Amino acid sequence: MATEKSAKRTARSAQSAPPAPPAPPLDEYQRKRDFAETAEPRGGRAQRGVRWAFVIQKHAASHLHYDLRLELDGVMKSWAVPKGPSLDPAVKRLAMQVEDHPIEYNKFEGTIPAGQYGGGTVMLWDRGTFGYDGPLADPVAGLREGYAGGDLKIALHGKRLRGSWALVRMRRPGRPQWLLIKHRDEFAEAGSDVTAEWTTSVATGRTMEEIAGGVRRRGR
Repeated sequence: MATEKSAKRTARSAQSAPPAPPAPPLDEYQRKRDFAETAEPRGGRAQRGVRWAFVIQKHAASHLHYDLRLELDGVMKSWAVPKGPSLDPAVKRLAMQVEDHPIEYNKFEGTIPAGQYGGGTVMLWDRGTFGYDGPLADPVAGLREGYAGGDLKIALHGKRLRGSWALVRMRRPGRPQWLLIKHRDEFAEAGSDVTAEWTTSVATGRTMEEIAGGVRRRGR
């Protein structure tokens, strides 16, 4: 009987206990970086509202890759795309989901010091706005449901990437892995190698070598 009463008290206590607070949206991002050493933005509180910004950064870290970032709920949802985007609908690019980044990261171009997380040169390879490209009438709900469900349909309006795309999450253990796929539309191009075609910064016109060498910005 005593055991039964104890169990009931434990159950009532668990039911009445307040839920644990959610982790700060940029907690993982900030934990990985020493902002006394790197010029990357620290980021503040998650910003409210949707401005529909996207950016792709070419990143020469331990391995060259491209970082796709989409603004959603005040942060940049981020994926590392080892081979970069492709305009060919037949090509499916692996996109490894990484920690959320601050919206201020949209303007970051420079060199992360050696020894810091992601050390290496970062270029602003493309940027612009994006929209929801799915069936729901409410675009914000569509983006949120697509992201949560692993089937995110978007339209990019960038300098170099345009048109309809999909991010599809694969069923694999560990950190989420997605596929970045170009839909067949007027901007699709079979056999295209868009990352080889464009090798300079969309913001400053600099090459990776110029950014690494600290060559002054050529504003665009």
